[in-house]
Amino acid sequence: MSLLTSCNFLIHDNLFLKTGVLWKHPPSRTFFSDRKKFHTASVGQVFRLRPFHVLVATGGGYAGYRKYEDYKLEQLEKRGIEVPVKLASEWEVALYKSVPTRLLSRAWGRLNQVELPTWLRKPVYSLYIWTFGVNMKEAAVEDLHHYRNLSEFFRRKLKPQARPVCCMHSVISPSDGKILNFGQVKNCEVEQVKGVTYSLESFLGPRVCTEELHFSRAPSGNSFQQQLVTKEGNELYHCVIYLAPGDYHCFHSPTDWRVSHRRHFPGSLMSVNPGVARWIKELFCHNERVVLTGDWKHGFFSLTAVGATNVGSIRIYFDQDLHTNSPSYSKGSYNDFSFISNNNKEGIPMRKGEHLGEFNLGSTIVLIFEAPKDFKFHLKAGQKIRFGEALGSL
Repeated sequence: MSLLTSCNFLIHDNLFLKTGVLWKHPPSRTFFSDRKKFHTASVGQVFRLRPFHVLVATGGGYAGYRKYEDYKLEQLEKRGIEVPVKLASEWEVALYKSVPTRLLSRAWGRLNQVELPTWLRKPVYSLYIWTFGVNMKEAAVEDLHHYRNLSEFFRRKLKPQARPVCCMHSVISPSDGKILNFGQVKNCEVEQVKGVTYSLESFLGPRVCTEELHFSRAPSGNSFQQQLVTKEGNELYHCVIYLAPGDYHCFHSPTDWRVSHRRHFPGSLMSVNPGVARWIKELFCHNERVVLTGDWKHGFFSLTAVGATNVGSIRIYFDQDLHTNSPSYSKGSYNDFSFISNNNKEGIPMRKGEHLGEFNLGSTIVLIFEAPKDFKFHLKAGQKIRFGEALGSL
């Protein structure tokens, strides 16, 4: 008898328990060949396709595709070719948000804390330096063996003379980075990049009470933008600075001001690179962010640190109660904390250039502030800037 005819397929006598569309103990097959007995699992046992896996795989693949598209856009910009704005549809945003970026960012944060063997530090950091163009000659400690883990390397301090603070201008850059946009706030909308806006009120949240900000209350009928402007003849201005992975990751006070209030918005951790900022409307309103508000000599002043992929950790040095990228959060929620108390009527005074906080990798700083109409920015969109250099003055 041939091997083929001697082969038997037997179905096990298991009883199936059918409940709706759920089957317990799905059928398996037994195959006999001479004296050898083989068991093959059912298709359902070998490969179980779950919605979560589909979302992660699809979302991750799409995110990779978007990275490639961003690279092509960067190449066009370098050649001086203006790139038309093409906004993402709702389903594209939903697909991107299906990628578990918060979980990945927490995993990345833990990986950053792992101490590297001394022999491995130089090759790992050297690869990062080569990839992102890091200038280690500016670092306070240039010896790569000094940094025990990636986190210490990312948060490296600079030599005191590496970033002189401009004393001639009223507002300086709080960080190294690239200027994405700047100018006056118009119609309660702020531009994240040219042609792509987000809502001022959605970004900052409801107005903080006037007792904390030392402001006189604006008429309730005014727009949100008008309520933030406290002095007649003043305008509201904004500036967006993108920090690339190779940039210095700490940020500083951009002027002399008082911080009265902190508002923490949990949220997504999508990439905030210029390509994505051009693609997703209200990107900064989707992402986790920490909004510091207060006042300076000309009225309202705010600095917002926006989180991004692998940048779930936003640290404010004087705020020990702040914890970002928590495992769970309620969509649209925010947490408020006031630095004004019975024992402290002034809040947190910050001097221009003083250390304020840090990111775990790279991200975005957004300044929104009130100033007289003759305030002028000394910038152009797309330019590189370093901490301490002038943003604008009167």
